[in-house]
Amino acid sequence: MAGEDQELVAEGERRIEWAARNMPVLAEIARRWRRERPLAGVRVGACLHVTTETANLVLALAGGGASVALCASNPLSTQDDVAAALNGRLGVPTFARRGEDQDTYYRHILAVLDTRPHLVMDDGADLISTLHTQRAELLDGVWAGTEETTTGVLRLAAMEREGSLRVPVVAVNQAQTKHMFDNRYGTGQSALDGVLRATNRLIAGSTLVVVGYGWCGRGVAARGRGLGARVVVVEVDPLKALEAVMDGFWVTDMAEAARLGDLFITVTGNARVIRREHLELMKDGALLANAGHFNVEVDIPALQALAQSRRPARENVEEFTLADGRRLYLLGEGRLVNLACAEGHPAQVMDMSFANQALTLEWLAKDRPPLERRVLPVPADIDARVARLKLESLGVRLEELTPEQRAYLSSWKLGTTG
Repeated sequence: MAGEDQELVAEGERRIEWAARNMPVLAEIARRWRRERPLAGVRVGACLHVTTETANLVLALAGGGASVALCASNPLSTQDDVAAALNGRLGVPTFARRGEDQDTYYRHILAVLDTRPHLVMDDGADLISTLHTQRAELLDGVWAGTEETTTGVLRLAAMEREGSLRVPVVAVNQAQTKHMFDNRYGTGQSALDGVLRATNRLIAGSTLVVVGYGWCGRGVAARGRGLGARVVVVEVDPLKALEAVMDGFWVTDMAEAARLGDLFITVTGNARVIRREHLELMKDGALLANAGHFNVEVDIPALQALAQSRRPARENVEEFTLADGRRLYLLGEGRLVNLACAEGHPAQVMDMSFANQALTLEWLAKDRPPLERRVLPVPADIDARVARLKLESLGVRLEELTPEQRAYLSSWKLGTTG
């Protein structure tokens, strides 16, 4: 390795160690795994964001006996020093480079599949969909998979409805210790962190339009309000829209919100939620960011067609000048703003998400449960175990039910007395 590569490896190792200090639940699982080796002989293929937190997950898997191969789940989410460290002294084959083109991205996915994994971990369902379309001959050797994101779960559910899903997939994203914390607190903080790093703009006093009020949208809206923004929510689901109203946010449609926003953050998991007709209404200087999984939520081809000129304004910020002189700014190429422009979720949040991944893989590998070829929930006992481990790491004590209370809760005969 060249000297600069050695420096990159060393920097990656330092940052991986820093993240590890804030991932006590995963560390506890890793310590047990090094003793028990529950994944000995198991090949794991992973398509995840190549970050310091992911590095700690794959190192835990390797310590438990697994052979792991890793590729990126987003062309702009790879941290090159982490990939260098994993490929170098840490010994985990990692196929990822920040800014890789689409052909390279899918070539790396195929390289992971060529290791013939028994278990697959996905973030967005590109690995599993490519397995089905381009490496279908490997399907019989795949026991099961896991999926980390809302977008991926939606894609896999579509495969299930069509009858084309040929492996069981556990929706780790649906675990309460994942979506209630990772999506809300992780995305809420890291999306705004990405905006701030890219733009250095003041959030207080500005109008933030949050498109989508799922768990991620809730987090972004809450953190935006905490920073002093006037928050407007755009939502298609009446129950979620009502919740946003009750949470104190102004809820309207995209046509009205487009005229109001200084900053737009999309978190829907859907395509073209900001379209040409919305772009035409936006004020000069509006910022466009996406915290959904793929770069399809902002209609980038429409933005390019409207622009008379375009140029880099800052690192990770592109300026599009329209015919009337208005300028719109696209952050991180419309990809995940928290990873394209910052470092992604804090390690303390990913600790729970990746603990779910780890314990689910252990269950799949050790128990080899007979599972239908469907999108399946994380077993409730795994979800509860992650919560307990996290509370223990925080020094929080739980109240215990008394025998009388247990009896009361399990009986229908004990009602009002006296």
